[in-house]
Amino acid sequence: MKQLLQNLKTGEGVVADVPAPVVQPGRVLVRAASSLVSAGTERAFVELGRKSLLGKAKERPDLVGKVLEKVKSEGLLNTLQSVREKLDESHALGYSAAGVVVEVGEGVTEFRAGDRVACAGTGYAAHAELLSVPKNLCVRLPGGVDFETAAFATLGAIALQGVRLAEPTLGESVVVIGLGLIGQLAAQLLRANGCRVFGVDLDASKVELAKSLGADDGCVAGAGVKQAVAKWSRGRGADAVLLTAATQSDEPVELAGEISRLRGRVVAVGLVGLNVPRAAYFQRELTLKVSMSYGPGRYDPEYEERGHDYPLPYVRWTEGRNLEAFLDLAAAGALQTAPLVTHRFKVEEAARAYQLISGDAGEPYLAVLINYDTERELVQHVENRISNFKFEISNSQVRVGMVGAGDYARRMLLPHLKAEGAEFVSIATASGVTARDVGGRYGFARFVSGADEVLGEEGVNLLVVATRHDTHAGLARRGLERGLDVFVEKPLALDDEELDALLEAAGRSRGRLTVGFNRRFSPHARQAKEFFADRRGPLSILYRVNAGRVLRTHWTQDAREGGGRVRGEVCHFVDFMQHVTGSLVERVYAEAVTSDDREAVDDDSLFVTLKFADGSNGTIAYLAEGDRALPKERVEIFGAGRAFVVEDFRAATQYAGGRETTARLRAQDKGQREEVRAVCAALRQGGPAPIPLAELANTTRTTFRILDSLRSGEPVSVT
Repeated sequence: MKQLLQNLKTGEGVVADVPAPVVQPGRVLVRAASSLVSAGTERAFVELGRKSLLGKAKERPDLVGKVLEKVKSEGLLNTLQSVREKLDESHALGYSAAGVVVEVGEGVTEFRAGDRVACAGTGYAAHAELLSVPKNLCVRLPGGVDFETAAFATLGAIALQGVRLAEPTLGESVVVIGLGLIGQLAAQLLRANGCRVFGVDLDASKVELAKSLGADDGCVAGAGVKQAVAKWSRGRGADAVLLTAATQSDEPVELAGEISRLRGRVVAVGLVGLNVPRAAYFQRELTLKVSMSYGPGRYDPEYEERGHDYPLPYVRWTEGRNLEAFLDLAAAGALQTAPLVTHRFKVEEAARAYQLISGDAGEPYLAVLINYDTERELVQHVENRISNFKFEISNSQVRVGMVGAGDYARRMLLPHLKAEGAEFVSIATASGVTARDVGGRYGFARFVSGADEVLGEEGVNLLVVATRHDTHAGLARRGLERGLDVFVEKPLALDDEELDALLEAAGRSRGRLTVGFNRRFSPHARQAKEFFADRRGPLSILYRVNAGRVLRTHWTQDAREGGGRVRGEVCHFVDFMQHVTGSLVERVYAEAVTSDDREAVDDDSLFVTLKFADGSNGTIAYLAEGDRALPKERVEIFGAGRAFVVEDFRAATQYAGGRETTARLRAQDKGQREEVRAVCAALRQGGPAPIPLAELANTTRTTFRILDSLRSGEPVSVT
């Protein structure tokens, strides 16, 4: 399908062929008919992309801090490579579109194929021919509302939320500063609410447009605004002021304070400077609110991604209900969008829209629409024209099919697979954009829509599963049932039922199963195992992890999608201990560090005690309260009158015979490359899987029992 993308390095827009998305649970597939370019927001992306690396750093100092932390933990070269790859990524543009539902996912009962809908959301309602949109970000169109009008719904909802925060009453006088798209829509909404409206903008033509669409009066920004508003408001000042401009300047918020009446309201809707002049706001006792986009639900993954709506009696206006209200007003003729449209482009010409809003074309513009041929046949995969892949049957060649391509897979798996000489056959990701980017970078022969196509590729013999956690077990099982070797990122499964089904498939399959428990493949794990190879008694292991906080709203914390951090990360440390001891876990006891912080997850900080079959003991202190400056992992191993200490997989110290010996690595090595090498070697040589199936099962089941112990407060048997 065709989709408009932006290169993060250059800021330029390009129309690319991207695999069409497939239907997902909780989502709606929409064949786009029209989408609206948000000139302010999307121009900002273009301008940021065109800045130098230093300019980008000045714009996003928060990301600079993360880069510096990454340098400390992973080294300069690895960090530079990650930054370059990030800048090479494509950004999906657009967040306001309309079209026809073609398919609905599991759990969606609100829509059916053939429904005409408007949809919202960055990354969802993109400038693309086929859209995969969470159900709460879709609304049906009322009769009489065409697709071009419906494409305004997201921006209309943004304007409507700003109006709601201003709390206007019938007959009040409201000033709108900034008459771009949001300002024009806000002025019409205020008029529909029975308010008197005064518009202010730098462009006289936009002031006249607002007046033609119902504003009572207006003027060009400048020295005469205060006098004009005073005269228009009969000397009282504005009851409310909406700031819908897009500028870093503080002039709009300063002007709002000067033209407001005593105890007036000011609402910042656009991206404006907010250095508030105290005197004006203090003397008038003004209220200043900042509007959060479309309304309640915005930035809440429970609402936007997982489809949990807010109960109407308690939250009357949500994102979705604001979209509905805007469309109802359009259907009733209370507002007009057609006079705002200055340009229309077919999707094939959509890059011209970005030349326009960036100023390259030198033309005035306001609303820019992208329209789509809804009858054009969409292909489900894209052939990589520059790939040199040639399918030749050879038992010694590793041929990769990949489902998912998150940050870890891009940084750690694909580079090592490439270094091992693997051939890349097909790749599928949820958005299709990532499949195109990552697939093109590594020379995959095809970028495809979903896992079914990857699993159906005749040339694939190694399936790499790098999706979100709730799909790991199912995809790995399907790969094994096809006789493929499978490498799956951790965790292997989220519950016993998933694990049992997967183990049964693995037991019958000729394929080998490997999980990303990479630390056992690190140089320090190998050294520790050799150091204690002649021991006759048990080991005692202390594993301290400075884990840091992960927000409760992050997908990894969701019990169904991510499974939480015990399943998703503590498994690493269990597996490391199991490997070093050479023994399976028999019993666990866990206790969480509880907190009064409602945003914290208790399971993010816990102490776990493990009892192994050979009598060894292990303690994991997985802690979220530490400082980032402290290295993440430290392991202390005791036994046979000796000790072995690992410092964040950068250095290891041996204590034996009263002597201390330290060896340091050039860079941190947690074993990712060696694990990939072992997977490829097993496939080529026909040997056993790098990690025995019993150990994969024991590590995974141990994480389940840790959670059981946290709930019961008692030790729990693993086997």
